[in-house]
Amino acid sequence: MNITLNEELRSFIDPLTPVEYAALERSLLAEGCRDALVLWRDVLIDGHNRYDICRKHDIPFRTVQNDRFESLEDVMLWVIDNNLARRSVSDFQRGMLALRKKEIVAARMAQRAAEAPPDQPAPEAEEDPVDPPWSTREDVAKAARVSANTLSQIERIRKTAAPELVEAVRKGDISVSAAATVASLPAQAQVAAVAGGRKELQQAARQVREQKAGAKPKKEVVPESPEEQVKALRSQVGELKDRVATLLTENEVLRQKLAALGAGA
Repeated sequence: MNITLNEELRSFIDPLTPVEYAALERSLLAEGCRDALVLWRDVLIDGHNRYDICRKHDIPFRTVQNDRFESLEDVMLWVIDNNLARRSVSDFQRGMLALRKKEIVAARMAQRAAEAPPDQPAPEAEEDPVDPPWSTREDVAKAARVSANTLSQIERIRKTAAPELVEAVRKGDISVSAAATVASLPAQAQVAAVAGGRKELQQAARQVREQKAGAKPKKEVVPESPEEQVKALRSQVGELKDRVATLLTENEVLRQKLAALGAGA
């Protein structure tokens, strides 16, 4: 039997933990593969972990065809929707899935518009049986059940993170917000941080945040009442006096050093 594995389809599914994988392996060895693997043509679309274990131990399995899909994109949308509905899927993975679905829907709309006759109006998003309309970040975030800010962070990771950093987020070694921060580093620095483990990742995220905070100009607070203005001015005068005293002290130290050098000559 010729079964094709599509790596992008497989990436839509969170990998099992070692404990979960071991439990599934014990079950298949004891009871066999009772549920059929689902194929579209020769592409495996459901049952990847069972397929791996069955091949590993030569466990017989059955397959069934799902013929209601017209294209691989239809299959992808089906797999994405199935995983978006699962509670066990992490926020990060749901965000990644929702962003991929948005790309597929947008590409379909663009293709449909390009193929439409010139005198025919472009199709509207509502004509596509997709819910929600996927036209804004808020739509996508709602489908992924995350905040718009979290979705922005996931999008940043998806675009700029090294594969090693993406895998670290999948495994839970680093939070989404911290990973989005580390993703601003060069790829080599990201890989090095991942290799150093959780502490190194956390330290890298903290250093990036501190650098960004230091680069931001301090906001000047304008006091509202006359009393507050007087207090602010007095505070500035005090800071200037301290600065002048420091400069006078440094000047005196330098003067004494010059005098000592002159005496030694």
